Amino acid sequence: MDVLSLTQALIRRPSVTPDDAGCQTLLAERLAALGFNIERLRFGEVDNLWATWGERGPWLVFAGHTDVVPTGPLDQWRTDPFAAEIHDGYLYGRGAADMKASLAAMICACEQLLSDGALPLRLAFLLTSDEEGPAVDGTVRVVQWLADQGITPEYCIVGEPSSSSQLADVVRNGRRGSLGGTLTVLGQQGHVAYPEQVRNPIHALAAPLAALAERVWDEGNAYYPPTSFQVSNLNAGTGATNVVPGTAEAQFNFRYSTEQTAESLQQAVIELLDAHGLDYELRWHLSGAPFLTEVGLLTEAVSAATEQELGYRPELSTAGGTSDGRFIARLGTAIVELGPVNASIHKIDERVAVADLEPLARIYSGIAQQLARQHA
Repeated sequence: MDVLSLTQALIRRPSVTPDDAGCQTLLAERLAALGFNIERLRFGEVDNLWATWGERGPWLVFAGHTDVVPTGPLDQWRTDPFAAEIHDGYLYGRGAADMKASLAAMICACEQLLSDGALPLRLAFLLTSDEEGPAVDGTVRVVQWLADQGITPEYCIVGEPSSSSQLADVVRNGRRGSLGGTLTVLGQQGHVAYPEQVRNPIHALAAPLAALAERVWDEGNAYYPPTSFQVSNLNAGTGATNVVPGTAEAQFNFRYSTEQTAESLQQAVIELLDAHGLDYELRWHLSGAPFLTEVGLLTEAVSAATEQELGYRPELSTAGGTSDGRFIARLGTAIVELGPVNASIHKIDERVAVADLEPLARIYSGIAQQLARQHA
């Protein structure tokens, strides 16, 4: 395997979302050399790739994204974020952990798998350059295309950086739902010295917002932590200290378990706002519903492959943010997210431990071998 050099080659392509910067072409060339059928799916301004190998058996899809977030201030980086330099045992670069190391490891895992002979699985790669951006012309569009083709994969490994303190100590077998809201409270603008002539929307917003923040929404369950509510932005005022504003806006987000639905949360918020007598406007944005892969063939294959390579079994978790797994789950696919340590993702000096690269590829290969034994 040569995971390091392929990861470096990917990092050196500055694929800031939604620009793929040639990453998918590089990966497609490696896959085509293995006999994969390559289909390029461009939706809008986004490059996507669907590559397949094999004709029989259940599908095992390796999924991920080639796009990365912006670098931030270049002068704060230890090295050029697209130079892919190694220092003190770490490979530095934007996308090193999220998630070009995973993509390289997946490719090298398949190269090893197919060099070992016949495999009673069908392998596929689902790659997009629209995960870090709006996520409207990427995986969600490919999933709809797959549904139209009648393709319903049984298993999927998403290369998101799931690990916490060491490689594969945590694997995501689901994600919480994400429901956002923008609440605008309407008041009456005027001079602060004449309170009888104004209706202060900041004052009106304070009590219901506190009630939402203090409410216990549920206790979670065996797979999910409790539903959480967080305010992310507050905006009000004209910039003058002697003017009561006419509106106040709060942006908030629910990360919710399967104990809730988007509809139940929306209804609860509306009832609380109405009970406080607010004059308001409310806009909702559902980023994704919760999904879960219960303990079964895929999670056991992951645990067994990890234990064989590293000597321990990973913790299964549904914590963290959203991922494109929420779209793939719509096909009824069993999904896990497994990738490098996530401590540096989206940060200055993003990095991945060089020593983790080859083991990650062997774990990916081991998962496929475990599933192949189950379906032989």
